[in-house]
Amino acid sequence: MARPVAPATSPDAVLYNWGVKRHALITGVTGQDGAYLAKFLLEQDYEVYGLRRRTSLPNEDRLRHLRIADHVHLIDGDILDSSSVIAAVRETEPDEVYNLAAQSFVGSSWRQPLLTAEATGVGAVNVLEAVRLIRPAARVYQASSSEMFGLVTGSTQSEITNFHPRSPYAVAKLFAHWTTINYRESYRMFACAGILFNHESPIRGLEFVTRKITDGVARIKLGVERELRLGNVDVRRDWGFAGDYVKAMWLMLQADQPKEYVVGTGRTVTVADFCQLAFASVGLNWRDYVKSDSALTRPAEVTYLCADASRAKNELRWTPTVTLEELVAMMVAADLKRVGADGAGPAQA
Repeated sequence: MARPVAPATSPDAVLYNWGVKRHALITGVTGQDGAYLAKFLLEQDYEVYGLRRRTSLPNEDRLRHLRIADHVHLIDGDILDSSSVIAAVRETEPDEVYNLAAQSFVGSSWRQPLLTAEATGVGAVNVLEAVRLIRPAARVYQASSSEMFGLVTGSTQSEITNFHPRSPYAVAKLFAHWTTINYRESYRMFACAGILFNHESPIRGLEFVTRKITDGVARIKLGVERELRLGNVDVRRDWGFAGDYVKAMWLMLQADQPKEYVVGTGRTVTVADFCQLAFASVGLNWRDYVKSDSALTRPAEVTYLCADASRAKNELRWTPTVTLEELVAMMVAADLKRVGADGAGPAQA
């Protein structure tokens, strides 16, 4: 007999104090968000399972960095292989499923549009279909993205803002977003999506601009590099801490009704502003080291994003706890420690 689905608790409930140990299945568990979410759920006394795509080299660095690698049950599978997703759902009998797996780098989506469409878009359908067939009472979280807003006209973006995606990544995310809503409306599944604005951490991948900046700052400060090459530094983003944002994911699955929620800080700054903060934290002037490189610009740019997270704050009582200044300092300090320890060796990614 299948294990019954544990009831979700209210966000008002005291953490760490449930009578039923719930199971959570996370796709993309080895990524930044997957690692922070796994850590958060373990602290709430969940059994945490992660779908791990086999690679030629081990990719559990982030789980080890957060000291949770020995506590997450890893299951081989790939969201592009529907049979392995079905098998994972059957094996883990999850109460909550968090689909965080994707080809998540916007820049690569122009070079690999088909892979992005499959992994980021069709992969979400495989997850939803597996839950519908095997564990229909489980609650599903889909990782949507502020990049779906794209070419914006208003000063902030909320759940009712129109979408105008500007990259293959954003188009694929929008497909997954609307598919999640369609499954909820068609099959009465508890399926919701978090429209998360940019969120960073010391374990962010080096391909993302914020981590590229903090890694560059560390290398320049320690004499490993002399300059940092970036694309358009005038684009504005709403940046927060990934550790804060994974709590919002969890809160969405504890709500009475499934909805979409925008998650962000409501503060937008330019890439240049981020550079200024990062270089200033080590006593350097960013203008002396940052060089413009047109080869790093995107075919179609999203120039401005700023979250209106009123629904998440009012209904979920979620609010960010780490400021941008604290986030930048955290990331620079971590990269200084790493680069200082291994010089020009491979970064924690």
